[in-house]
Amino acid sequence: MSVLRGKTIVLGVCGGIAAYKAAALTSKLTQAGAHVRVIMTASAVQFVAPLTFQTLSRHHVFVDTFDEKDPSVVSHIDLADSADLVLIAPATANMIGKVALGLGDDMLSTTLLATEAPIWVAPAMNVHMYANPAVQQNMQTLLDRGVRFIEPGEGQLACGYVGKGRLAEPEEIVAALERYFAGSAILQGKRVLVTAGGTIERIDPVRYITNDSSGKMGYAIAEEAARMGAQVTLVSGPTALPVPKGCQLVPVKSALDMREAVLSRLDASDLIIKAAAVADYRPAVIEPQKIKKKSDSLTLELVKNPDILQEIGTLKKEQFVVGFAAETEKLDEHALDKLQRKNCDLIVGNDVSQEGAGFSGDTNAVRIFDRNGLVEALPVQSKQAVARRLLEIAAARMKPKR
Repeated sequence: MSVLRGKTIVLGVCGGIAAYKAAALTSKLTQAGAHVRVIMTASAVQFVAPLTFQTLSRHHVFVDTFDEKDPSVVSHIDLADSADLVLIAPATANMIGKVALGLGDDMLSTTLLATEAPIWVAPAMNVHMYANPAVQQNMQTLLDRGVRFIEPGEGQLACGYVGKGRLAEPEEIVAALERYFAGSAILQGKRVLVTAGGTIERIDPVRYITNDSSGKMGYAIAEEAARMGAQVTLVSGPTALPVPKGCQLVPVKSALDMREAVLSRLDASDLIIKAAAVADYRPAVIEPQKIKKKSDSLTLELVKNPDILQEIGTLKKEQFVVGFAAETEKLDEHALDKLQRKNCDLIVGNDVSQEGAGFSGDTNAVRIFDRNGLVEALPVQSKQAVARRLLEIAAARMKPKR
């Protein structure tokens, strides 16, 4: 039985030649048992008639915001509330821009503003339009808000160009949604502890030592774990990120703060993911007053911080522990060595000097290891996608609860 059976998918169809693929997509989703409610933009009906989607979905098709078919409900609110997922396919540059700006001037855009369901976007447009900085910025804005994208394919486009911009095939889109719903409860009942962000080590009241960690990877893991049904505690150093929905935030500052927060919750956790960039050293003395500039040089004495991951590896009982290894050279060698020394079940290695895999970006490229070596190498992709795959691998390896 398909995981899509009984799910309500609101499908937004925008104006472009790829709208014909949306008809095949509607058919496949319906055959999988989903309830497909189609919203078409005014431009979309120039390419495919609404009757096509009505016949395939066995539901009324919505085009005009003011064409209320059921007097007992407000259509765009009813659609927004009923959706288990909203999918825009094909999504034009215009619609992506409107959603990024929060505009609501037609049936589809107002429904998108009203829904609390996950939103997925499958772009389709000319290769130069897709690469346009404005379009890329709009897509990044949506990614930052948690919207998921199904990447367009490369090949011959209707306009005659060859390049990236072709709507993903209906089979690919259905498979992506199936993976999403299949993974939506794999951590149900599990207690997950995630650490994120960098720590700060005080020198004096106005200065401290820290690192470049933005916390984005750890926050993505926490958000995805909550979506998969887990009870998530997020122990985080200072960041500018909003607290992920469904997560309990425990704010900390120093490595010693983080150690206390983590170890006090160790026994109550089933899965621990240490994605924080914890300072290895701290000043031996924190000056009570601001240090004045008196000479051409200043010497700081640093002392080693406790190794939180190593302590977890020593103290753990049946907890599944995932560590992170940010490296700039010999990634495999250093990651495997860290896994062994710190008694992790998995280690996630990333070369922070690689383009697209640095601290502050929205993408990452990682290599996941267990004691036998490489488990899976993930190419550059969104940190949200990396988080999903990592949690899928961890969930499949965790022991069932006694």
